[in-house]
Amino acid sequence: MLVSITRQPERPKWLRAPAPAGENYRELKELITRLRLHTVCESAACPNVGECWNHRTATFMILGNVCTRRCGFCAVEKGAPLPVDYDEPERVAEAVAAMGLRFAVVTSVNRDDRPDGGAELFAYTIRAIRARVPGCGVEVLIPDFQGNRAAVATVMDARPDVLNHNTETVPRLYRQVRLGARYERSLDVLGYAKQIVPHCPTKSGLMLGLGETPEEVLEVMRDLRARGVDILTLGQYLRPSPTHLPIVRYVPPEEFASFRLAGGKMGFAHVEAGPLVRSSYHASHHLAGRSK
Repeated sequence: MLVSITRQPERPKWLRAPAPAGENYRELKELITRLRLHTVCESAACPNVGECWNHRTATFMILGNVCTRRCGFCAVEKGAPLPVDYDEPERVAEAVAAMGLRFAVVTSVNRDDRPDGGAELFAYTIRAIRARVPGCGVEVLIPDFQGNRAAVATVMDARPDVLNHNTETVPRLYRQVRLGARYERSLDVLGYAKQIVPHCPTKSGLMLGLGETPEEVLEVMRDLRARGVDILTLGQYLRPSPTHLPIVRYVPPEEFASFRLAGGKMGFAHVEAGPLVRSSYHASHHLAGRSK
């Protein structure tokens, strides 16, 4: 992991998110605590947690909150993984019902200790939500399962409404940004998911500001479209702590807008691009193909 000893660029005034507060936020926090669940909103220090929770939306994180990889950008705890909790899918479904959700997003930590990377828990969770809240849409944001195609098939067999796997950055930066991951492997996960269930929308996302060039971003976008990816999210990398990768630059809103236009021309059904955009930000709107 790289730690910057140089001064970081000053955070622009236009890159601000409101502090989490409000009755819905408090109620949701109590619910998550009572059901012993984790959310990526909290574990990954998402800047939109206040906005999303006040709109009664959250991204559930299954398979514990300790990741087996040590990616230089991520705030999720790293270390020895927790035991798999097979009651967790039912508790996620209970939370979805209590929140009155019509669209739920489920992700996980990397579980390289598991032969299937935790794919079976994704499948159980999708089915539990559908059984508890019929008609609720489900998006899953999966890890790469170390390239295990059978694991991808396990998830797709449960028929998620959206299959998301983040590319995160450009190939040149993988060694420092995504330890244990491979660019071509991520592309294969997305392409294979589309091959198995062609009508299921696939989705991917990148963080900008880590030192990539605009042309490198466009090249990744072209690679994703070549694998049939339908939905793209682009957001600004925000450093969780001084021990995480440094921010090389803050990408201005107009540059995000240019990527959104380029994505439309490439054929993406929807591109969500902006400084505070994260993988599940406005996720329920993405299927409608409405760019923000």
